[in-house]
Amino acid sequence: MLRYTIEIVGWLAAALMLSAYLMLTMGRISGRSRLYQWLNVFAGAGFILNSGWNGAYPSAFINVVWVIIGVYGVLPRPAAGSATAAQ
Repeated sequence: MLRYTIEIVGWLAAALMLSAYLMLTMGRISGRSRLYQWLNVFAGAGFILNSGWNGAYPSAFINVVWVIIGVYGVLPRPAAGSATAAQ
């Protein structure tokens, strides 16, 4: 049963990532949008689980980096020109 669950997680991750890319390409979302970033974070997390379980460690590693980039994309940053941005 666990094997099938891991497989389903991998397929859902693929669907999330492809959906994000399709919506970006169609102009429905921006590459800077929180939705786009969160879709990539969840897709990457699913791929980490699936590829790690299946021993595809290079794929798991690149998806760890993918998730880190996505999390960075959703973290609040000071507005340009603010006092904290200049420091």
